[in-house]
Amino acid sequence: MLFSPLQVGALTLPNRFVLAPLTRTRAGMEHLPNDLMAEYYAQRASGGLLITECTMVTEGTSAFVAEPGVYSAEQIAGWKKTTDAVHAKGGRIFMQIWHAGRAAHPDINGGARTVSSSAIAIEGDIHTATGKVPHAVPHALTTEEIAAIVADFVQGAKNAIAAGFDGVEVHGANGYLIDQFLRDGCNQRTDAYGGSLENRARFLMEVLTAVTAAIGAERVGLRLSPLNSFNSMVDSDPVGLTAYLAEQLNSFKLAYLHMMRADFFGVQKADVMSVARSHYKGVLIGNMGYSAEEAEQAIKEGKLDAVAFGNAYIANPDLPERVKAGVALNTPDSSTYYTPGAKGYTDYPAM
Repeated sequence: MLFSPLQVGALTLPNRFVLAPLTRTRAGMEHLPNDLMAEYYAQRASGGLLITECTMVTEGTSAFVAEPGVYSAEQIAGWKKTTDAVHAKGGRIFMQIWHAGRAAHPDINGGARTVSSSAIAIEGDIHTATGKVPHAVPHALTTEEIAAIVADFVQGAKNAIAAGFDGVEVHGANGYLIDQFLRDGCNQRTDAYGGSLENRARFLMEVLTAVTAAIGAERVGLRLSPLNSFNSMVDSDPVGLTAYLAEQLNSFKLAYLHMMRADFFGVQKADVMSVARSHYKGVLIGNMGYSAEEAEQAIKEGKLDAVAFGNAYIANPDLPERVKAGVALNTPDSSTYYTPGAKGYTDYPAM
């Protein structure tokens, strides 16, 4: 089943291997997509769908120092190198569009203030160019500021299409801004964007409504992580949140819903995948720790439609070919995940 075609929005994928969005910090301090990044994605073009690393839709919202953006003409031109390279190899690629919210920090954004749903900081420290510092207490966004960020997502989506992407994935996961509204451990608002499930989901729904209107629903996916405690996230009812969102998403006719099934740290545990499957009528992509064998079985049993691979795809640019041939996989070197240059990025050998 992993090697069977799948219709995803306007695209027909030749297989069901998805490159998960993976932050690799190769864009430099200027946040500019480059030739090295184009090579990296093109190496992985045999996958059914590639999803880029999280990409800033708003200037001054960096959380990783050297991640890419899509808010300038120069960045659009830089990303065009990637889309041209992937398409030249017959691949398909979506850009993950993103706002870090409280995961950003003034020290890596020229003093720009950090924002979130509520004025609650992430616990612990963040890496900056000058060393580790505590996370900043964010400014709680006003309704006018929320509307401006919705507009930034729309412009980011339009810019992605202008750069040649086949679509965008809205990043609603991993404790970044949209997720900071969705989950009640972070969202303490008492206005129309806080409290009930409907209110906490309002910002996401406004982003999806505006982005699908701008570029077409068939070009828009969404990633969610109702269990992941990364970035000090928690929710009192992740299963209820999953069921509500999955049901609401049906009306958008999105290209896909991309669900992270677990927590990086194993703190929160629940079966959110079967809940998503029972409520969501569209294409469902599963992610986190799937082997090729488990992925094959899950697709065969109708639990999922495709699987996004992370670590395995970092070390194996030809992952689908390797799985098909039954050969051993390269082992990823986690010490090079966020370092500059080609080492541990574009130098993993193909078969």
